[in-house]
Amino acid sequence: MAFGCGIVAYFSLDREPGLEALWLALPMLLAALLLLRRHPLAAWFASSAGLALLGLGVAAWHAHRLPPMPDLPNKAVVVEGVVESVDALAEGLRVTLTAPRLSADSPPLLRNLRIRLRAKDALVPEPGDHLRVRALIRAPAPPAYPGAWDFQRNAFFSGLGGSGFAIGEAERLEEAAPAGSSFARLRQQVEARVRGQIPGGAGAVASALLTGSQSAIPATDLDAMRDSGLAHLLSVSGLHIAIVMGLSFGILRWLLAFIPWLALRGDSRALAAPGSLIVGLGYVLLTGAQVPMLRSFAMAALVTLGILIGRRALSLRALAVAAAAVMLLQPDAVMGASFQMSFAAVMVLIAGNEWAGPTLRRWRAGAGWWRKPALLLLGLVMTSVLAGAATTPFGLHHFGRLQVYGVLSNAVAIPLTSILVMPAGMAAMALMPLGLEHWALVPMGWGVEATLFVAHAVAAWPGAALAAAPIPAWGLGLTAFGLIWLCLWQRRWRLLGVPMMVLGLASAAWVTPPDILVSGDARLIAFRTPDAVYLQRASGASGLTRDSWLRSWGEEAATPVPAEGRTEEGAMDCTLTACRFQPRPDVPAAMLLRLERAPRRNETAPPVQAGEHCGRSEVMISPEPIRGRCRSTAVVDRFSVWRDGPHAIWLTADGVRIVSDRAWRGQRPWVPPPPRPAAERAAQ
Repeated sequence: MAFGCGIVAYFSLDREPGLEALWLALPMLLAALLLLRRHPLAAWFASSAGLALLGLGVAAWHAHRLPPMPDLPNKAVVVEGVVESVDALAEGLRVTLTAPRLSADSPPLLRNLRIRLRAKDALVPEPGDHLRVRALIRAPAPPAYPGAWDFQRNAFFSGLGGSGFAIGEAERLEEAAPAGSSFARLRQQVEARVRGQIPGGAGAVASALLTGSQSAIPATDLDAMRDSGLAHLLSVSGLHIAIVMGLSFGILRWLLAFIPWLALRGDSRALAAPGSLIVGLGYVLLTGAQVPMLRSFAMAALVTLGILIGRRALSLRALAVAAAAVMLLQPDAVMGASFQMSFAAVMVLIAGNEWAGPTLRRWRAGAGWWRKPALLLLGLVMTSVLAGAATTPFGLHHFGRLQVYGVLSNAVAIPLTSILVMPAGMAAMALMPLGLEHWALVPMGWGVEATLFVAHAVAAWPGAALAAAPIPAWGLGLTAFGLIWLCLWQRRWRLLGVPMMVLGLASAAWVTPPDILVSGDARLIAFRTPDAVYLQRASGASGLTRDSWLRSWGEEAATPVPAEGRTEEGAMDCTLTACRFQPRPDVPAAMLLRLERAPRRNETAPPVQAGEHCGRSEVMISPEPIRGRCRSTAVVDRFSVWRDGPHAIWLTADGVRIVSDRAWRGQRPWVPPPPRPAAERAAQ
């Protein structure tokens, strides 16, 4: 906990700290060792402080060692690079290029580029190919609004420098190198063979379960899996590696029984465990070493070690070691939903088993054949309930949605995945070298289609997925602390974690969301009233940004800003060139200024002028540059978002509060510097 808190503190800063925290951590940890025997409480505080400083220092060290983000051109370029991986999309392919060059005489970039090839491109590249393609490349997008998920931070720590799309045919300059990216090539081959045998969305889901790539899954299937509470099955995680390693362990023990010399002289569990661990490692590498897989594999390694030395390894201590290992290697993972939901679910399941295990074992030992089947059914239901309850706060914070029927859908889909889908997938992988994977992929396809049927059926039920106002970061922290408190302690004071969780879950009630949001390109401007959300959308506006805004407000849909007239509740009063917005009578008004229509065809519309609107509001907003200024009136226009990114505006009884994305995030390595005018760049 202390190590993770230090990492969270690093990402909460608005300026980059030095590496002094690493040196300060050592004296604190040494002091904890010296105080351990005589003053254990003081030692606990010293060790917690030392580990928090260590977490902050480790995160800072990872950031310092990574290359800076490149300055990408704003026009089409010819990109050359070596293909690191190939992802199948619903239409076409997407390649990740390593050591890319933006021209023949330029040095290679220190970061990767991700390019979506044209859907009709006949070339099918492979990892290791030297590729050339003409493309438009853009830097990673900023957050949708101040405080939203930081795509640029995620790209910075993943080694990605930018992404884009091809505007010409791709050209292979050299064939794939034999030694290059063997797991990436294997992943591509598995995807192609699985989708060749299982058509449609079921094939895309099946390949995702075996390779970890979800990019080819149709949007309708993704939405159904999400709304039914089954999206976790698509993210290769602990459930999948547990099935793979469990089956491998059982098969290896069964095979060892055919060798009498080993079966009679050795412990088959100790002999089979390392073999299943090797199979699990191969599965981790094949699926791209995602965070849930790293956590699961770290715990599996500890379980294997426990089997070999005769110790119990599946415990909260093992989970803590796995968490520390992941945070040490990928500190940025702490801020993501995958890390948080994965570790929370496993922690609650382990703690629940420790609490209820003795009672269930005594009940199982009683007479009656029906006890074991009943216990199995109860275990499935309780696993879904506990894991769902543990991950709900994190889903509310990151996604703003509640899956009401997740327990029911998981009670059907998890056994189906465990008994049919994943075992058939493992058999298909074993049969692929012989070209006989068809025999296993057919039943795997049946299982996946049944899972998708359950997902679509449950998602269609009334109220299957409800939009809810996301809980803020401090509320999520309080909820997580209460959950950890409840799971770690074994005495009655563990129940103090319950009111902490309740308060954290209710924290959205103490947060006032912004009244106005302006996107980073000013093509989207949204106005929130107590009854509705009004959206002005220009051509080319981002649908992802719009959806993120609606989730942040707990809304399902938005109404277009009227061209003229007054809205029903009277919050907006519009003419062709301006809209006056006042969501509540006790707050100041905002003015949206729009371009006038050009008097004649092929003529330029006159610029947006502030003068005639002075005195009608305390803030002016426009998707175009505003000419002129009004005294004591704030301005958020096209130039504002060009300099400082998306803006959030609060209209309160005390005045207008404006926060830009740059002010929210501060000066960090992944935040681009303020842009400079073209004339200034050309002069330099």
